[in-house]
Amino acid sequence: MRVILRIKRYWWLMLLGLLVGGGFMWWRNNQVKELKTNTYTVKKQDITETLSLSGEIDAKEKADLKFQTSGLLSWVGVKEGDRVKKYQALASLDKRELTNSLNQYMNLFMKERWDFEQGVDDHKDWQTRGMTDAARDAVKRTLDKNQFDLNNAVLAFEAKSLAIKFATIFSPFAGIVTKVDVPQPGTNITPAGAVFSIVNPDSLYFSATADQTEVPSLQAGMTGIVVLDSFPEQEFNVLVERVGFMPKTGESGTVYELIINFDPGESREAIKIGMTGDLSFVLKEKKGVLAIPEAYIQKKNGNLFVTKLIQSQQEITKIVSGDTIEGMVEIKEGLNENDVIYNQP
Repeated sequence: MRVILRIKRYWWLMLLGLLVGGGFMWWRNNQVKELKTNTYTVKKQDITETLSLSGEIDAKEKADLKFQTSGLLSWVGVKEGDRVKKYQALASLDKRELTNSLNQYMNLFMKERWDFEQGVDDHKDWQTRGMTDAARDAVKRTLDKNQFDLNNAVLAFEAKSLAIKFATIFSPFAGIVTKVDVPQPGTNITPAGAVFSIVNPDSLYFSATADQTEVPSLQAGMTGIVVLDSFPEQEFNVLVERVGFMPKTGESGTVYELIINFDPGESREAIKIGMTGDLSFVLKEKKGVLAIPEAYIQKKNGNLFVTKLIQSQQEITKIVSGDTIEGMVEIKEGLNENDVIYNQP
């Protein structure tokens, strides 16, 4: 009974003791938890600085071929998907009118030629024959006029000859026909209305763009990795052929084009122009070095320090750093592998 009375009298002391003890345990646990949360164990590792860019597949050899004049489309020798050889004929306009016109200009050329030769024969001695200066000037003007008329006839004939040549479209390189605007002959066409598109699949490359702040880190001959969105599991080894000297037009910012060569390998037939992907370069790499997060380092009076934990005791330690790559700092002196460092929040 006396014990119960004492408990009732001093219950508040017991409660206070429980609160103090519980508060101490809570504080202690938080301290331990904080130490564990804000510590880092020093270890050897590889640290790498990479640059990632986006781009798409393009082709160095691609062309939209058009006729230079309007006319009747008389022959189409290809369809979309056909493979063509270099200089292979693709389509042709009706040449009958052009041929008739060429013959007319041939006749005109012959007429001017005979007129020129006749004029020369008629005035062969005009420079030595006894004539007034005015008469000699008149003869010279006549002969010059005949020469000009002959020259014009030659030029007109050559122009008509080229028109016949240009009436047929030829492929400038070997490739695949990707577009035929007018697949059937017998239609009157204009140059803008009959386009034949050719792409050489062996000239595919990856076109990426780099911001002006990224360009200084890039140069011809660098190697990298391309992963296309259509082939997420496959990596393509690539080589930078060149970095554009002028900014790429049509872009919102100042960016430069990178021409990236790669070998499609077995995926050659499946890769198409316009496929997008990501390009990555390794700009700097350190293998097997001691490194810690940059956030654990303090700077004072030009020196670098970290807080090292030794049996839960904090010790300020001076360090010597190397390169900083992707937020990780190489440690050259001051720390050893498996040291534990602390970052005061």
